[in-house]
Amino acid sequence: MGIAADVRLGKDVVIFHPDQVNLYGCEIGDGTKIGSFVEIRRTVKIGRNVKIQAFAFIPEGVVVEDGVFIGPHVCFTNDRYPRAIDEDGSLLQAGDWHLESTLVRRGANIGANATIICGITIGEFALIGAGAVVTRDVPAYAVVAGVPARVTGDVRTHAKEPSA
Repeated sequence: MGIAADVRLGKDVVIFHPDQVNLYGCEIGDGTKIGSFVEIRRTVKIGRNVKIQAFAFIPEGVVVEDGVFIGPHVCFTNDRYPRAIDEDGSLLQAGDWHLESTLVRRGANIGANATIICGITIGEFALIGAGAVVTRDVPAYAVVAGVPARVTGDVRTHAKEPSA
């Protein structure tokens, strides 16, 4: 594990435990913070001031815009029909599967243990509830929760909790 030589790190990126991540072929924007045991694969683009919590998995084909929060154990997918072998039992190789891209728009927040199925867009400032399985596009400012995730509200109508 670690940070490969082909990773493009922006200014003031914080990787709390560089020996406990697996980053390769990706681009990480200025001011982003990355927790332990995160894997970010080739072609992924992470914007500025993103927070990625421990154990997140971000595979090829994902683009994360600025100011996004990705909670612990969040898992993105990039193939709708993943398989290890073909019908004759031969191990599938690179190129034997169909990459589907995912876009996470500016300011979105993804709760712990959420699973994001590929080929969707999560709108600006949307909030994905913990444990949700997101199978379709999420509108900007929507609150979604459940399995499969459904719209349950709008972040603009939730009052902020008073600070203690």
